[in-house]
Amino acid sequence: MRFGMNLLMWTDTLTDDVLPLVDQLKGIGFDAVEIPVFDNDVANYEKWGKHFDELGLSRSGTAVRGPDENPISPDATVRRAGIDANKITLDCCAAAGCEVMAGPFHSALGYFSGKGPTDDEWKWGVEAMREVAEHAQKVGVTLGIEYLNRFECYFLNTAAEGARFCADVDHPNCKMMYDTFHAHIEEKSVAAAIRALKGCLSHVHISENDRSTPGAGNVRWDENFDTLKEIGYDGFFVVEAFGLALEKLVPATKIWRRMYESETQLATDALKFMKAEVAKRW
Repeated sequence: MRFGMNLLMWTDTLTDDVLPLVDQLKGIGFDAVEIPVFDNDVANYEKWGKHFDELGLSRSGTAVRGPDENPISPDATVRRAGIDANKITLDCCAAAGCEVMAGPFHSALGYFSGKGPTDDEWKWGVEAMREVAEHAQKVGVTLGIEYLNRFECYFLNTAAEGARFCADVDHPNCKMMYDTFHAHIEEKSVAAAIRALKGCLSHVHISENDRSTPGAGNVRWDENFDTLKEIGYDGFFVVEAFGLALEKLVPATKIWRRMYESETQLATDALKFMKAEVAKRW
């Protein structure tokens, strides 16, 4: 079991300004970080991979796709752009030493057609992800496809849909991730949702119902941890919280008020919370 912190709390780009932050997270006690992979600078990610190695930090990467690179678009050119973008992102993840590429890269974040996914969109999504999974296998990275709540996307909204998607893609490197925030909104039964992902779960985000300090809100934490233990999960637990540092994330996260004392306080308390919950069960 490894405990990580998503750097999107502070930044969407890996620059030298992030060095003190990463050192601080290591000092707090994290043994992993989740890095944003939003550009194609493979050399920069390779440099950061060496720094993470020196610190002894494992890592996962997080990625999203936009409307111009939507893998389920009716436009074949746009679908191809989405596939190619995911492949390049995988190259960056591999360069940084990420074991998992997590995120809602199955479709365009924040784009809505006005209805649910069509049979064609499902077929296009499966075809696209199968090609992406083949590339993931080639570069040694596992996919952690994230289902989102209905207010952020319309393609994959529940664990059951995600499990069916992975089954249709039918590739060993195509796995799902589970986020407690989205499950809190969409799932009638947290336990049933996690059980649906048994055998295809590669990554977990620990996120409170208000995207603030995990353990300080209304997420059904006992059900989450109990069932993750039940299915034998032993991968990353990564804190995903959002604040006010990144203005460009506001349209997606809808965070415009401070809900914690400081980012350091949130990270410290979140790590203590995760470790305590795991210690009760594992």
